Amino acid sequence: MAVSIPATVETTVHATMDALTSAEKRAARTLLANYPTIGLAPVAEFGTAAGASAATVLRFISRLGFRSYPDFQRALRTELDERTKSPLQRSFEVPRQESERFLDRFFEQTAEIMRATAERIPASEFEAASRKLADSRHACHLAGGRFTDALAMYMEAHLRRARPGVRRLDGRIANRADQLLDIKAGDVVVLFDMRRYDDDLLETARQLKAARAFTILMTDEWISPISRFSKIVLPCRVSIDRIWDANTAMFALVEALIARTTELSWKTAESRIRVGD
Repeated sequence: MAVSIPATVETTVHATMDALTSAEKRAARTLLANYPTIGLAPVAEFGTAAGASAATVLRFISRLGFRSYPDFQRALRTELDERTKSPLQRSFEVPRQESERFLDRFFEQTAEIMRATAERIPASEFEAASRKLADSRHACHLAGGRFTDALAMYMEAHLRRARPGVRRLDGRIANRADQLLDIKAGDVVVLFDMRRYDDDLLETARQLKAARAFTILMTDEWISPISRFSKIVLPCRVSIDRIWDANTAMFALVEALIARTTELSWKTAESRIRVGD
């Protein structure tokens, strides 16, 4: 049975945005720009930051489906707990499982998170990301965190065969700072960030926003704070009932992007692949 990715407060805000009044939208944008910190402040402080009344903030919270401001704050705190859980913390939640069923159950769960991820990502967002990646008029840069940089490396190796101007940003922050100087307005940057989010990547995303780069974020169901600096956000389900999160769905999405980008840029890709073969 397919499972749906649990909605976070952030994703609920995005889904509700079109139905909000102008004043409620100010509250929504303030929350997204200062997520989740401002939502944990008193309602009067939230209202002041948004340039709206406390009553407007409460109406906005109600639009999100919360019965009260404390319920809304409890949801944010639950998200924060999940975002920051380490493998050691998750080890206490892992169910006992007989060894002969382990592999079957693990594969069942990874199949579920792939289906859930496919259901969650709008086809229009996937297509928009693919077309930006296929546009060789602008350079393409990729970077990831401690575990996800391997995905950035894999994607880079394939995109190099499909189009020119592809490179991976250095994992060392000092070297990455030099590379950021070469990023031009309109360049495409793919960032990978999963829970226990990378502060260095967040700062990189902030600088990319200032440079007017087009950032595509690959993240988990809790949504990295890099989302506030991104043009396209592609959330993947990563949580299973084991100690480690599973990158299976994110890896499948990388392969889907590689496949679609190659098709869209086939005139260029064909000659580059022919030379390499």
